[in-house]
This record gives sequence, C-alpha cells and structure tokens, in this order.
Amino acid sequence: MQRLVFIFLFITLSTKLIGQTLPQRQLKTDLDTSGKQDSLDRELGESTSSKKTKAKIKDYLIISHKNDTTYVDTTLTIQKEYKFNYLRKDNFGLMPFSNLGQTYNSLSYNFENTKLMPSFGARARHFNYMEVEDIYYYRVPTPLTELMYKTAFEQGQLADSFFTVNTSPQLNFSIAYKGLRSLGKYQHLLTSTGNFRFTTNYQTKNNRYIARAHIVTQDLLNQENGGLQDSNVPFFENGIEEFLDRSVLEVNFENAESVLKGKRFHLEHQYHLLKKTDSLSNHKLSLGHMASLSDKFYQYDQSSVSTSYFGAAFSNSAFRDRVTLENLYNQFHLNYGNTLIGNLQFNISHNNYNYGYDKIVVLGGNTITNRLKGDIIAAGGKYRKQFRNFELEGELGLNISGDFEGNFLKAHATFNLNNDISATASINHSSKAPNYNVLLYQSNHLNYNWKNNFNNTETQQLAFQLKSDKIANLSVDYTTINDYTYFKRDSTGIADGDFIPLKAFQNNTSISYLRVKLDKEIKFGKFALHNTILYQNTQDDNQVLNVPQFTTRNTLYYSNHVFKKAMFLQTGITFNYFTEYNMNAYDPLLAEFYVQTDKKYGNFPRLDFFINAKVRQTRIYLKAEHFNSSFTGYNYFSAPNNPYRDFTVRFGIVWNFFM
Repeated sequence: MQRLVFIFLFITLSTKLIGQTLPQRQLKTDLDTSGKQDSLDRELGESTSSKKTKAKIKDYLIISHKNDTTYVDTTLTIQKEYKFNYLRKDNFGLMPFSNLGQTYNSLSYNFENTKLMPSFGARARHFNYMEVEDIYYYRVPTPLTELMYKTAFEQGQLADSFFTVNTSPQLNFSIAYKGLRSLGKYQHLLTSTGNFRFTTNYQTKNNRYIARAHIVTQDLLNQENGGLQDSNVPFFENGIEEFLDRSVLEVNFENAESVLKGKRFHLEHQYHLLKKTDSLSNHKLSLGHMASLSDKFYQYDQSSVSTSYFGAAFSNSAFRDRVTLENLYNQFHLNYGNTLIGNLQFNISHNNYNYGYDKIVVLGGNTITNRLKGDIIAAGGKYRKQFRNFELEGELGLNISGDFEGNFLKAHATFNLNNDISATASINHSSKAPNYNVLLYQSNHLNYNWKNNFNNTETQQLAFQLKSDKIANLSVDYTTINDYTYFKRDSTGIADGDFIPLKAFQNNTSISYLRVKLDKEIKFGKFALHNTILYQNTQDDNQVLNVPQFTTRNTLYYSNHVFKKAMFLQTGITFNYFTEYNMNAYDPLLAEFYVQTDKKYGNFPRLDFFINAKVRQTRIYLKAEHFNSSFTGYNYFSAPNNPYRDFTVRFGIVWNFFM
C-alpha cells in the first residue's frame, strides 16, 4: 500500500510541475559545495536574459546529486579517452572481464562510507547499476542531445543516447537510455543490459520552491559459464594455436544466466522560508523532503545443477534462485544558514525495507527464515562553512531505532593556497551492518543457505589530498577495518578431493590498509606523458583483503590540430600493469567475488594503441586493445579461470547536438 501511495503522489507532483513555468537559475541547496556555481549562475543569467544573446557552452549545466555543477564539455582530452568505456567513467583500479557488460575485479578499495543500511548483495553485478548518486540533472538554454556508440565483442554494440530540454526557464526534462548486447569470445557469455533514466527539475519564479525527480529502470542480464575448466586453463596459458579460437575452450557449464533488475522513483523538494533577498538578508531558512522508492531483484537460472561447481542441491532439475529488496526511504530536513556560522542541516529519516525470498528453508534440522524486514528511524546533520580560502564541511548520521544499528561521521577541511594548489584533510568513521546476502541467503544448492548474526563492520579512515596542475595530484588514505566480512571456500573437515563449499565469514582481527595515489602529466611540446601510479599495503593476518602492491597506468600521446585546424588529433599508447597478488575469484551464483590464496595472478602488461579525433562537436575513437597479447605471454586473467581479453580493434563515437 505504501508503494502505491508513493507512486500516486510522485505522478501527481510530476503532472503539476509540467503545467507550470519557472525562472532560469541554478538549482542549489544551502549545503551547496561547488566552487564554480556562482560564476556559472551569473553567466547563465546573462545568456538567457535575452533571446538575442547567443548561448555559450558554459550555459549547459550538469548538476549532480550533491548539487556540484559542471557544464557540457566537448573537448578531446586524455581523460575522455579513459572514460570512453562501458561504465563511462575512469576505470583505473578495475580489471574488466573478457566480455563487455560482465563484471570487474577490484584492484583497489575505498572504505569511506556515509550509509546506514546494508547493501543489497550481488555486488559483482552492480558496477553498471545506477544509484541515486549516479543520476544528473540539467539546465540548458537550448535542447541538447548526445549520442554515444562503441563496438562490442561479436554480434553486438554499446549505445548511449541522451536528450534534455528546458521547456521554460524554470522546468527541465531529460531522458536517456544506455543499451548493450555483446556475444563475447568464449562459450555462453552473452551480455544484454539496459539503463533507462528520466529526470526533471523545477523551481518557482520567486525561487522559493525547488524540486527535482528521477525515474530509473535497469535490466542487466549475463549468461554465466563458470570460467574455463581447470583442464583447459593450460591450453590457454600455453598459447596452443588451435585454442586461439576461444570458443573451442571448454567452460564449466553452458546452461546458466543471471539477471539484476531494478526500478527507482526518486523525489527531492525544498521550500525557502527565508532567503538572502528577504529583509533578514543574513539568514537563510528552508524545509526539505526527500523520498525514494526502489524495488530490485537478483535472479540466477540454470537448466540443470552443476554439483561439481556448486555442490549438492535440493533438486537436480532446472531451478531458479531469486531474491528481492523493496525499500522506501523518506527524509525531512531543516536547513539554516547565515554569514557568521555557515550552513547547518538537521534531518530525520525513515527507512522501510523488505529483503528476502518466498520460502523457508529447513536444512540439517535448522530453519532458515525467508525475510529481513522492518523499519529504521535515523537522525543526522550536515555543516559547511567557508572563510576566504578555507572550507570546513561535516556530516553525521545515526540509526536511533530498528533492527540495524549504524552510525557514521565524516569531516573534511580544504585550504586553497592559490589558484593552482589546494589541500584537503578528511576523517571518516563508519559502523554499518554487512550486506543483506551475507546476513541471509537461500539457494537450490545446499551450501548456499545461511542466516548469520554478524557484528557491524567498523571502519576509520584518515585521508589527505593535494591538487595541483603544476606539481601533481596526490592522495593518501589510511583505513583500519574491524569485523570485515568476506566469502571464502571453507575446507574445515573436508576430505581431500571432496567439494569445498563457499561460505560467508567475519574477520576476527583488525586490518590496516594504506593507499598512496599519484597522478601527474608531463608535457614536452605536442607530446605528453600522463602517469597514474597507485601503491597499496595491507596489514592483514588472515589475508582476506588482497590487493596488488603497485598498479600503474602510463600514457604517452601526441596532440595537434591537422587539416588546417579542421580536426584535432590525439594518438598514443597506454601501458597498464599491476603486480601479482592473490586475486579474488568469481562466483556466478552469488554474483560475488571471494577470497582465494591458492595462486597469485598479475604481473602482465596491457598495451593499447589509440587514435582519437575531434571534428566540431564530434569525438571519434579508434583503439587497438591489448595488442601485445600474442607476444608477452598468455598469463592474463581477470579472475582465476577467467582470462582477460585478447587483442581486438574497437571503434566508437560521441556526438553532441546543440539545437
């Protein structure tokens, strides 16, 4: 009933918004953190105040969930090359699987957290699942379209289409869809995914009421094959010619698929009781509300069981494992600010959750329940103060009632030494329940049924960041982790040669984790060398958090205008490498990575050659990926028994239309 009421209110409000008009001004909150917004806002007002004024590129605003604002960028840079991929973001620190649309193995982790609730699980399938913070809102003087296309692997392609328009200075709509279909090089590895997004944002002419909303539906399907059979791994590693056709290699099974589906209705709105333009010009006071309804499920289908891979089962015929999560979140917040104390927010929220299955499992005389459901009430606050070149910002949250305990504290201070150098120091503490699938899981396979009463995972992180275009970008963070949860095969009491089941564990010792990342570009004439180097070190007695000690990406490239400046050209070579380590293995039934310490992987180079060009508002990308694969050894794996991609040539394009 709550869901029906929420959807009715959501549609009613959206209908009302369409029938109104509103002023051209950036959507901002009292806790706005962008340093560029005021200047951009003035430019926008100038360019839209008169129909005779030509719109500028900086008038096409992109607004994040946190209200940080940027503008449409049609330039061709090395950062655009790094982001031209399936995720459409820089994937440094991620190791892709062989087919586009599959999962990624994480080479690095960031334990900063401001969430109070457990995550859904099936985390290996969530790299392309768009959360609230992945959705952007827009404000444009004229309609804007962006089309993106990139070839995939065998009988498929990746496409992302986007359109946004302001129907009036006050009201904006956007609609987008990203779709992928790729057959892959190995047997039974088809991927088919879709991400639909619709957004709108609105504000009244007097700027007192502002609102924004989005609807997102997602459907991410993968065929699963369990990786290469152990007996076929040497055929791959030895580079035997007849097995260079990867479809010849035997995989563990060819009759399974997994799908992650979800939909979300999200609304944020705020009313300003006091504004700086009022008589009390030094004070701001507003009331706000956020509502988010999400419904998602993860499903694993297999036409017959694979006991050698997953162990014994209740039924040896076709089966379907399906888990669902329904979540309704409401937050009410009060914002106050003045020039003396800064900006304050106090909030209280309610979270109604319903996670689980449609059956109860009785195994070995123990009953495993089918649901985790209830209500959580939480309270929190935010603070921001800027004084000249110094900025202080903080956020905290605490669950005050319900079955899940949780709290977090986050604070950071930023000092801008000059226009080039800024330094930020931050601290983060978090205590959060483990993911839902660690606490409760059910399956047709006997070993994949459990209900755990684990402690909260607690993390404390200290971080420092230095940003400078002239010197370098440097980030350092040090994290301690207590009661870390993970998956691993448990050989306790198992005889040699018998199946070793996979289980969820909680670490009984503290983990210390250090990361140092350096990013620096060196230019000499029309050539440039862009370097990203990551050093990591873990102090972990049980070896459950495993990462490579060094990860590096180095790009040597050339940039220049050609054909009488009709085209801007960028071409070069990118070198990727990470040291060998106990790489996590992938479990397709759980859609999770698990700890393994039997064999180390890594220590192989990946070389990509690219030629990119820009003609007017069009960027063209051509890349020879992993062109060294045939002469540097066939030891490249994304996870145990899951090889990385062979040499391939791929083409893509991004095209912006300003109407």
